[in-house]
Amino acid sequence: MTPATPAPSPNLALNQLVDERRARGESLVHLAFGEARLPLLPQLGERLAAGAAHTAYGPVAGGPAVREAVAGYFTRRRLPTTADRVVVAPGSKPLLMALQLAVPGDVVLPSPAWNTYAPQARYAGKRVIGVPVPAECGGVPDPAALRTALRTARAAGADPRLLVLTLPDNPTGTLAPPALVRELAALAREEDLLIVADEIYRDIVHDPDRTPFLSPAEAAPERTVVTSGLSKTLGLGGWRIGVARFPEGDTGDRLRDGVLAAASELWSTLAGPMQHVAAYAYAEPPEVTARIRAAARLHGAVARSVHRIAVDAGATCRPPTAGFYVYPDFEPLRARLAARGITGSASLAAALLDDSGLVVLAGHLLGDDPHALRFKAATSLLYGDQEQQAAALAADDPTRLPHLAGQLDRIAAAFARLAA
Repeated sequence: MTPATPAPSPNLALNQLVDERRARGESLVHLAFGEARLPLLPQLGERLAAGAAHTAYGPVAGGPAVREAVAGYFTRRRLPTTADRVVVAPGSKPLLMALQLAVPGDVVLPSPAWNTYAPQARYAGKRVIGVPVPAECGGVPDPAALRTALRTARAAGADPRLLVLTLPDNPTGTLAPPALVRELAALAREEDLLIVADEIYRDIVHDPDRTPFLSPAEAAPERTVVTSGLSKTLGLGGWRIGVARFPEGDTGDRLRDGVLAAASELWSTLAGPMQHVAAYAYAEPPEVTARIRAAARLHGAVARSVHRIAVDAGATCRPPTAGFYVYPDFEPLRARLAARGITGSASLAAALLDDSGLVVLAGHLLGDDPHALRFKAATSLLYGDQEQQAAALAADDPTRLPHLAGQLDRIAAAFARLAA
């Protein structure tokens, strides 16, 4: 039998679809792509220009300056780090793929989860073991369900070795509390699982004073790799800057060396000009930290507004506390929606697009139950062009700006049609 042709990443495919349809003059509200739409911080552009002369390959792991800066970033977050524990790459996605190649065995994922984890595992020849998330948050599997899933998977011949945790979470916009992270870290030790902590949204906690962050690398330092990057905090997705922190000891050495071996064949090194940008950004000068704080306030304000709209329309939805996503569940409207032929996430997303021009990422594309009435909405796509983005960053209440308020009104009308 000829194997099925792999499909493109659904969020990237939807983003391209939106661009094409907008080019034809269609008016769409795009909520299907997790890009931080922020104006470029001028100092970043200056560092990029200053680094343009760095045209040599350099070390696979990255040069000393950028690795020292990244080590300092992690150290300031209660994760003491030396430069030899750091690898930089063209985005965190290649690092996550390299980890899949470097770690034997199968992969445990929360369900739902970011839509790239499972395809990467399958490209690496691994089985994917999906485990439902707890009621209070996403990004991590429910501990009791995880124990059961591990037993069932091993009885069926699987070999779970790698546990992926996303803190804060894409797609739910929530953060697992410290007690839950500690419980999962203890379970990982008990079951001899390595942990990948995807912390690319770590600096986008909306209210850090009320939402404490505990990294799995604090709770299980000997078995946790942390990945991150600059695409979400500083809106540099297209510049492709990712980082990984490896644990001390033999396990960390083995994982780092495996990733570097893969990197040497896949991407060689992070481009020199981008290393120049990353060294500056990860040193966290005042203008960078001020931009990140302003962006977190903006993301929080708009995500909370979309959350209120969803709840007012009759959905249930975890309150967003980080990142720029909401993940509403329209199960309370199932009978009403079924009468219109809407019986799962695919038909729900199609109805929103066809009836209201609203583009969302259906839950089944994130490993969720296809029959569930859930989808991801990426609220960071509502900020407008660069001039409008700058105004939103500076506003006391960005949701009152005309361009943003108009988008929110369209979302409210679309959700209201579902409830009608």
